[in-house]
Amino acid sequence: MGYDQTEAAGRGRLRPLGGVLAALLVAHSGTRISAIAIPWFVLVTTGSATQTGLVAFCEMGPYVVVKAFAGPPVDRIGPRRISWIADVVSATAALLIPLLHAEGLLSFGGLLALVAVIGTVRSPGDLAKDVMIPQAAELSRVPLERATGLQGVFDRLAGTVGPAAGGALVGVVGPMVGLCVNAACFALGSLIIAVALPKGMGRPQKHSVEEEEAGADTQGGYWHSLRQGFAFLRGQPILLALYAMLGVTNLLDAAYVAVLVPVWAARSGYGPATIGLVLASFSVTATVGSLVAAAVAHRLRRRPVFFLGWLVTGAPRFLILTADVPLWCVAVVIGLGGLGGGFINPIIGAVTYERIPPDMMGRAQGIGDAITWAGIPLGGLLAGAVVAGTGLVPALLIAGSVYFLTTNLTGLRPEWREMDRHRGGERAGRSPEATPAESSSAAP
Repeated sequence: MGYDQTEAAGRGRLRPLGGVLAALLVAHSGTRISAIAIPWFVLVTTGSATQTGLVAFCEMGPYVVVKAFAGPPVDRIGPRRISWIADVVSATAALLIPLLHAEGLLSFGGLLALVAVIGTVRSPGDLAKDVMIPQAAELSRVPLERATGLQGVFDRLAGTVGPAAGGALVGVVGPMVGLCVNAACFALGSLIIAVALPKGMGRPQKHSVEEEEAGADTQGGYWHSLRQGFAFLRGQPILLALYAMLGVTNLLDAAYVAVLVPVWAARSGYGPATIGLVLASFSVTATVGSLVAAAVAHRLRRRPVFFLGWLVTGAPRFLILTADVPLWCVAVVIGLGGLGGGFINPIIGAVTYERIPPDMMGRAQGIGDAITWAGIPLGGLLAGAVVAGTGLVPALLIAGSVYFLTTNLTGLRPEWREMDRHRGGERAGRSPEATPAESSSAAP
């Protein structure tokens, strides 16, 4: 399988999973810090909200586009090497911003270019770390739901600690110091990937004998490799349904964070501090939910837990903002939503990792991530247009209704019955007895 399990176990059973999760934590924390530092730097130096939005788009636009095409290099070169290279380049680009600014050489065009570089290389870097999770779980002898639950915990921690640290750094010592810390986080992530993971982990996966006999092309070109990823996903109705659902919910979540909550806070007379309270109440309880999911999710039936989680975390967050209720009530409803949301990502990760063969993981997951992230850059734009055209309350009602229909009524479709099919068995592509069709198809 390309790695020495005996050696890995001898050096610490949890080292593989702990190393990948630690790299994810520091890299994602750095990203959250830069998400505060860069927009604030643009605002205080230019005073232009338009230019601030353009900087954000220059990072997220390439991130989403590259995600769709990053899979073949991750599969062919190996996720460990791709992650290391991406973090090194990201650290260099992030550090160049304060260095050039200190020398008076940073133009707005240069800032856009460096931010675009960060977004471009961060995309395959994040994908590579995600791809290593199932292998790390297998080496650490941890159930997939528990591993993906811990992945959710670390991501939530990064989403809580990163903004808090970023806000403090920017407020006390300025945005350029925040970007230096961001660069240090990327550098630390690359160091963890390079030296902390067991020897041989994260190498390119070899095709199985059955796949080679079926005509799997290990020497094909880039576009051939990418087409294999699309062809694989076409035979996975549950993954396609999952990615389509997440594409809609991510768009609505982006609209919620970027426009709907800020407009609600401003029109309700609460001010910017309330925005932080609302978002933090969700993030903190989502961390708790992820911890609980990491402990017990592998013992629960996936389908009812999955859709109950969406029922709690989805539409209520939007609808409560339309009601004339005390602020504590808003925080409670959104906090309960966070608890429900903590159970969703572990199930998504387990279902995905079980169905995608290791040698196909980069391509298939990269395409899937691109689908799920495609609407994020547009969420704020669409929400702003709807609020301007219909008002805040209709916009919230529309968003909440679409969220409910997307995450609950779609659960009646037959492909969702497949959620527990491969549970507790071999991952796709691992079973020596399975044919390629048996190991890669989720069709009944």
